[in-house]
Amino acid sequence: MKSILTFLIVLLVAMFDAAISVMLRFVPCAFDPTNMNRVQIGTCTLWIYKTVDTVATVIADGYFNDISDQMNQGDIILISDTNASTCDMGFVDSADKAAIVKVTNAT
Repeated sequence: MKSILTFLIVLLVAMFDAAISVMLRFVPCAFDPTNMNRVQIGTCTLWIYKTVDTVATVIADGYFNDISDQMNQGDIILISDTNASTCDMGFVDSADKAAIVKVTNAT
């Protein structure tokens, strides 16, 4: 099951890669919602985020606060660091719509 999920995630990242790369012609200083895509799979939400920020920066508490009203505990975030050419995965630990969004690195 994990290999199928991994394949689907890699496929989704590839599908969004071209569209997102157009949006990355500038260097964001913090979270940029225009670099975030949302895929709803049943009750699970998969977020795909492409950035020049490091994974450590992205998983820091509060990085995704601007969209805390859209995130839920258990959501999956694929984090593509374009400087390091890596893709990491995180899980939303908490997002109570009005407070700090906390993310755990899953890789």
